[in-house]
Amino acid sequence: MVELSRERFEGLVGDALDAIPSDLTQFMDNVVITLADAPPEPGLLGLYEGIPLTERGDGYAGVLPDQIFIYWLEICAICDTPEQVVEEVRITVVHEIAHHFGIEDARLRELGWG
Repeated sequence: MVELSRERFEGLVGDALDAIPSDLTQFMDNVVITLADAPPEPGLLGLYEGIPLTERGDGYAGVLPDQIFIYWLEICAICDTPEQVVEEVRITVVHEIAHHFGIEDARLRELGWG
């Protein structure tokens, strides 16, 4: 287990977001990334809730933003070093953003993104 402050962890999430190419992030639409303490089920590091971009049609309007939850205490609990936390944050952020783009878990596993 690695102990980090919430503020430091927020910085790691920001760094992970900054590392995603802008030609990809420019297409992110109506989505909020939220740091949360504990997941709804043990072992869950992140969660995407919303309507993926690939499923939004002409009737998509006036809806609340999609949410990406990053469970910071869970990530810290499974890591042994600060470097592992950095890597796990990066993987989790990319994984959940991929869901926003409509990429399913099976394909993410094939691509090495958990």
